Amino acid sequence: MIIKKIISGIFFLCLLNGCMQSTALLGPIYAYGTTGNVYHASFSYGSDKIVTSLTGRSTVENVDNLLKVKKQDSDLRKLVKKQIVETRKKLNLIK
Repeated sequence: MIIKKIISGIFFLCLLNGCMQSTALLGPIYAYGTTGNVYHASFSYGSDKIVTSLTGRSTVENVDNLLKVKKQDSDLRKLVKKQIVETRKKLNLIK
């Protein structure tokens, strides 16, 4: 049971580490300041640097590249991307 929690914790930590190029150091500083956990803060910062060094682009640029419409995309994928863009526009109007 403990191993299952550790593996799921590592998975969610990698998936939801919240690393962005402009605030790459802000997240680890906040994590260290609130929890005092140096390991969590360094892992968050290190994972962002690894993604950037492997792909040559920041994590935000990678996500942006995934959402761009390409010629080989299926109709369903184009529809989903269009709905995402429209929802983002609506959310920005509310703010």
